[in-house]
Amino acid sequence: MELRVFTEPQQGATYDDLLAVAQEAERLGFGAFFRSDHYLHMSGDGLPGSTDAWTTLAGLARDTSTIRLGTLMTSATFRHPGVLAIQVAQVDQMSGGRIELGLGAGWFTQEHTAYGIPFPDTRERFERYAEQLALVTGLWTTPVGELFDFDGAHYQLKDSPALPKPVQTSGHRGGVPLLVGGLGKRQTPALAAAYADEFNLPFVDEETTAAQFGRVRAAAEEIGRDPETITWSNALVLCVGQDEAEVARRAAAIGREVDELRANGLAGTPDEVVAKIKRYEALGAQRIYLQTLDLGDLDHLRLVAAEVMPHV
Repeated sequence: MELRVFTEPQQGATYDDLLAVAQEAERLGFGAFFRSDHYLHMSGDGLPGSTDAWTTLAGLARDTSTIRLGTLMTSATFRHPGVLAIQVAQVDQMSGGRIELGLGAGWFTQEHTAYGIPFPDTRERFERYAEQLALVTGLWTTPVGELFDFDGAHYQLKDSPALPKPVQTSGHRGGVPLLVGGLGKRQTPALAAAYADEFNLPFVDEETTAAQFGRVRAAAEEIGRDPETITWSNALVLCVGQDEAEVARRAAAIGREVDELRANGLAGTPDEVVAKIKRYEALGAQRIYLQTLDLGDLDHLRLVAAEVMPHV
């Protein structure tokens, strides 16, 4: 089981805050540092304000050296897919080939309203999302010297040189590894089967995990893809302590209740958390994204690295 650090900087974090977490995660041996891609806080005051995901990752690409970096999830509503393909390819080059792109349809209405970003209805968002997956991978995999055209309902490209290219070519369709996630019962499994290197489930229980992993596996088999070529992952909020007092202190710091966190996240002593991770592993999960909400508490990550990571 690979453990990855996942942050939510729209809740209030500077680049330096994120850099400190990323560098410590790298030093401790976590598999990756990921961040959300949001422009508006969801609770609290959000001070000093949100940071842009791909600007952040560009900085981290130069300020770290070995840890993988990515988004859970970049919203397809935020950037034209041609621009996104250029951004991600450039940051992949800047990192020496350590970038992963989590791409989703978008869901948070208020951040679009707050910053003047168009927010189509659900049907159109998924149409645009499907076109973005095809378009981004098409740009990355067009051979150098050839041109790329795309004639979709929402996006049209003509005579694109399809440059720059990312360093990586290991994605299912070439280029940077792609993460797809979510709970949709039809479109999400189909898109994951067609494009995803990794399928991720955010903040769901074991029963839901088993059911949705099953749907994606079935969708892959339906198009002749081996489900074993997909990496399976979950994201869960983290709240670990050496004893009950430390668990309670960390829960209070993020405004959550211990019992709720035990039920819905990875909370409790290291032994409890190891046992829960192993239950997700039994369902097929290969990676866990540890949603780390108190970015100033680096001892939290040190505890996980010392007393959880060696046992999973």
